[in-house]
Amino acid sequence: MHPLVELGQHHRRDFLTSAASGLGMAALGALLQQDNARTFANDSELSAVNPLAPKAPHFAPKAKSCIFLFQAGAPSHLDLFISKPKLNELSGQPVPASLVENVRFAFIQKETATLLGTNRKFTRHGECGMEFSDILPHLATCADDLLKVNSLYSSQFNHHPGQLLVQCGRQTFGLPSMGSWLSYGLGSESQNLPGYVVLTSGRGSSGGSTLWQSGFLPSLYSGVRFRTEGEPVLNLANPDGLPPELQRKSLDVLRDLNASRFDAVHDPEIASRISSYELAYRMQSAAPELIDISGESKATLDAYGVERPEPEKIGGRGKQGDVYKSYARNCLLARRLVERGVRFVNIVYASWDHHSNLDNELPYNAGACDQPVAALIKDLKARGMLDETLVVWGCEFGRTPLGENRGGAREANTGRDHHPYAFTFLMAGGGIKGGQTYGDSDEIGWGTTDNPTHINDFHATLLHLFGVDHLKLTHRFQGRDFRLTDVGGKVIPEWLA
Repeated sequence: MHPLVELGQHHRRDFLTSAASGLGMAALGALLQQDNARTFANDSELSAVNPLAPKAPHFAPKAKSCIFLFQAGAPSHLDLFISKPKLNELSGQPVPASLVENVRFAFIQKETATLLGTNRKFTRHGECGMEFSDILPHLATCADDLLKVNSLYSSQFNHHPGQLLVQCGRQTFGLPSMGSWLSYGLGSESQNLPGYVVLTSGRGSSGGSTLWQSGFLPSLYSGVRFRTEGEPVLNLANPDGLPPELQRKSLDVLRDLNASRFDAVHDPEIASRISSYELAYRMQSAAPELIDISGESKATLDAYGVERPEPEKIGGRGKQGDVYKSYARNCLLARRLVERGVRFVNIVYASWDHHSNLDNELPYNAGACDQPVAALIKDLKARGMLDETLVVWGCEFGRTPLGENRGGAREANTGRDHHPYAFTFLMAGGGIKGGQTYGDSDEIGWGTTDNPTHINDFHATLLHLFGVDHLKLTHRFQGRDFRLTDVGGKVIPEWLA
């Protein structure tokens, strides 16, 4: 088919860069009007070839950026966020058979399962009296800015499907992630960086890169993983011996050749190719500048704990390398990213999968995140950015009120199994009404009893905060319209400021 005919039959969001692989394809998003490339015929052509140009929301938004702090592996809500005195009272007793009759576990043996209390101490904080465990002292100081949701539930009890459900709206491969949907719907205000950036700490999540994929959306909506040390994006820097002026001349020649071809066939793919090369060129200075935190004040670095040493006497499943420094640095970089117009930042930390040794390992994971996340919230607030930046602390599910008894053992239950029936999210900023605890679970923390909240309800409300109607943000694929919330989800008005 002739490109002119093909152009008329394509929706503008179907266009993606096809020739600039790797960084160029993933990072397309700077405004074409600010490229060094030649000016194209008219604004309609520009809109057709610049899918990440900022787009109008459905209604006035509260949030402009999101920092999603994903705690892969599933932290124990029963040891971090919500006290259950009855569970402690019944600890060690057999679980009623009726409670687990139709329940699937990853590892627990029902016949010998017993209830497991907690050794953590809970106190109330802030004017709102929000409850936190003793291993989250810094987050507790943010209580009046936080919404704590204790009534989330999921349909998935294993890690990868559960992580896909949280990040992509369904437990299915090949679907776009939250950041991809936001980039698709709203574009990006960043001129020199991708609209969707991923930072990681710890040993890696079960879901890996499927958690920041673009699925059936064009690849330019995928998350771009940034490294916090060395070259921010692999293959971004020039090869040794290539002078900057030679690179510029090479890009100019490519630009002119591509522009000449564009004049002949008006294929938007060609303009996208020019844009991707130019963005990669700009990122060569923008990305290293981003991760250079030497200009931050000592007070800021100390607040985040960027130079914190690793604990000497505790460790955990989340330990790989200098996690305490890495996570702190990632939280600081998240603030720097949203300052530069990045739409969605996903910080993935793994793993919280405490099937055993819970009392020794959970404090390590909590300590890695507690100070930096609290510092991030306070830093955004001090800079006047919190109102337009949604910060979310979330996971794929919680942990059982039962002790892990893999192999059927009754003794030495020192961990908890996967538990999708009740768990906790924290949110702050971006139009969220802080200082409130929403929902609850029963007296042992098994299932939700007050305001049960499906993951898709969270998705619908997140999009609403960005001025997006979750029922209208769709993409037609294989004959039907898909959306982040798919066939469910509702906005929760009680969360909104």
